[in-house]
Amino acid sequence: MDKQSFVYMLARRPYGTLYVGVTSDLIKRVWQHKEGFVQGFTKQYKVKTLVWYEIHCDIVETITREKQIKEWPRNWKINVIQSTNPSWLDLYPTLA
Repeated sequence: MDKQSFVYMLARRPYGTLYVGVTSDLIKRVWQHKEGFVQGFTKQYKVKTLVWYEIHCDIVETITREKQIKEWPRNWKINVIQSTNPSWLDLYPTLA
């Protein structure tokens, strides 16, 4: 299990609605969110800006981390974003 996988957070705007997800192809998955191909929460609430992500080498570890983050209080998630992306810039263009 040495394929990279990612835990990521999307935001509608700074300090706005947040979404936590997991994927093995971050570029493709964020593109799907941006284009509205992902049905559900992100499409309904227009959550499209990649504001934070972590890289993992073990999918089980990635899924465990996603579940942990989803249980965190909102202010913890905001603090993690602020610590690495204080301007809440869209990180998607930096992935390629």
